[in-house]
Amino acid sequence: MPMSTIEQASLLSMVDIFGPLSQEELEELARHTPDTFLETGDILYTPQGGEERLFILKKGRVQVYEIDQGGQEITLSVIEDGTIFGEMILTGQSLQGVYVRSLAPSTVVSIKRAELEELIIRKPEVGLRLVRELATRLHASEARYADVIGKDVPARLATLILTLVESEGLVTDESYRIPTRYTHEQLASMIGCKRVAVTRAFSKLKDIGAVQLKARHIIVKDVGALKGLAEAS
Repeated sequence: MPMSTIEQASLLSMVDIFGPLSQEELEELARHTPDTFLETGDILYTPQGGEERLFILKKGRVQVYEIDQGGQEITLSVIEDGTIFGEMILTGQSLQGVYVRSLAPSTVVSIKRAELEELIIRKPEVGLRLVRELATRLHASEARYADVIGKDVPARLATLILTLVESEGLVTDESYRIPTRYTHEQLASMIGCKRVAVTRAFSKLKDIGAVQLKARHIIVKDVGALKGLAEAS
């Protein structure tokens, strides 16, 4: 059942950059930004996708990635609900070469660049919050890169799984369960290695009793063992 304009505005209000907008302005924005509904694996954006936009993920989870010259996917980020992405269009960059795929059933809205620029002119605080969001995103990206440098693949994979536990892990009688079914190819692109290396790394993690794989779900059995491996150089 489609959400009402008030419900759509409520979800938009949870996105930090829209904090300065009044209820009326949020409802007006909701009316001009219809929802796009995605099932797991659906492609939201391709390099041939046309007009560049700022995307807001209301619900779900999406993967932003590129494809290198060898045809391998390189994950740029995994976006959680309540988050904006595609903001590079405001810095003179382009979405050219970028793909966006849903990792779970998702609801996305988008704003054309011209509409976003008009909104920032009317509400400069929106632009200031977007700048802060960009700075935070850059700092987090640099921190993740620094964390990966110098680590072997099992340590990188352990670090990634710990991050996934923090962002989406579900507590079960088996410790933690990652609800998203990530392929080895997707995990490899997220830590900068080949699929076969991820397969070998999973074998090591299973050997030390840290994880299990059930129906392509990652089950974390021993967080301490994962942390120990993640911290090893």
